[in-house]
Amino acid sequence: MDLKDIRTEIDSIDKELIKLFTKRMECSKQVALYKKENNTPVLNVKREQEILDKVEKEGGEYGYAAQLLFSNIMELSRGLQHDIIGSGKKIRSLIETSKGDLDKTHGVKIALQGVKGANSHEAATQLFPDGTPVFYRSFSQVFEAVNNGEAKYGVLPVENSSAGSVADVYDLILKYRFYIVKALDLPIQHCLCAIKQSQLSDIEQVWSHPQALAQCTDFTTAHNFTTVPSPNTAIAAQDIAKEKRLNCAAICTKKAAQEYGLKVLVEGCQNNKDNSTRFIVISKELIIPKDADKISLCFSLPHVTGSLYNVLGRFSSNGMNLTKLESRPRDGRAFEYLFYLDFQGSVHNNPKVVNLLCALSEEMPEFSFLGNYKEL
Repeated sequence: MDLKDIRTEIDSIDKELIKLFTKRMECSKQVALYKKENNTPVLNVKREQEILDKVEKEGGEYGYAAQLLFSNIMELSRGLQHDIIGSGKKIRSLIETSKGDLDKTHGVKIALQGVKGANSHEAATQLFPDGTPVFYRSFSQVFEAVNNGEAKYGVLPVENSSAGSVADVYDLILKYRFYIVKALDLPIQHCLCAIKQSQLSDIEQVWSHPQALAQCTDFTTAHNFTTVPSPNTAIAAQDIAKEKRLNCAAICTKKAAQEYGLKVLVEGCQNNKDNSTRFIVISKELIIPKDADKISLCFSLPHVTGSLYNVLGRFSSNGMNLTKLESRPRDGRAFEYLFYLDFQGSVHNNPKVVNLLCALSEEMPEFSFLGNYKEL
């Protein structure tokens, strides 16, 4: 048998598979109508596992592959059933009652980590030109300020193009479950700054936030500098100005240097010249603008083989593009994780997005919709 004959046979088998798949999905419709009438949950973990075990056994040499195939089919079947039943009433109601615009009135309070001249300050200025920044020493204090009403919104860095995720912020997102209502990708240029009497040849120590130091490793290594972590790039600049030590410098922005009277010794000392940091706006109130284009979720997974693969496959099946997946350990639960996920989409423009969110909210052991927002 030559290749042409083999392909002809594959085409014939595929036609039969399509017919059988269509017939199976029609049966799923009937199952959904029964479950709706009898108020029965869509997900039946025990039955699905029994099917997968049977498929693996009967699949012989291809048992594992057959398991993956049937697992995906069952995910699609469940998605159809959720749509018919109208699952996720809580999520649907939350979306329907959400506000459409951020409060940008003059003087609205915005919580930030750091001091004047920090990158967070620049991000907040761009996002809220008429807002009043309120500075806090730590990321956790920013969340608490929003939590207790000291500030309406918080602006926080979550990811850098060179150094990766800001793990502390993701942990706090998962702890507080506030909504993300806007995001900004801010270009970052780091400068080496010191007191006016210092020269580059004098510098032995460099102070900055660990993320900024990670973004400038090529520069600090080449000069054999000792790096000293600081709570914030602008706080590092402020401390250098206070200490007045000839051999110490800060990695910070030009604005921070100007704010604290420092001299710029070197501009653009980051590894990547296209360096940028993604900032988010957090809120206790859900706001979904009409032009929202990104969605954030957090969830845990059922203890079933291939559960993460199956969940991610549902996004692919619905034509949705994932842009971020972050796993964080759960407090007090060894080897258990929460997942943070970003994907492109809008609850206003795509019914498939809402249906998927509703289905996941019903099936995941723990699930939080963290917002649908515009990323600038």
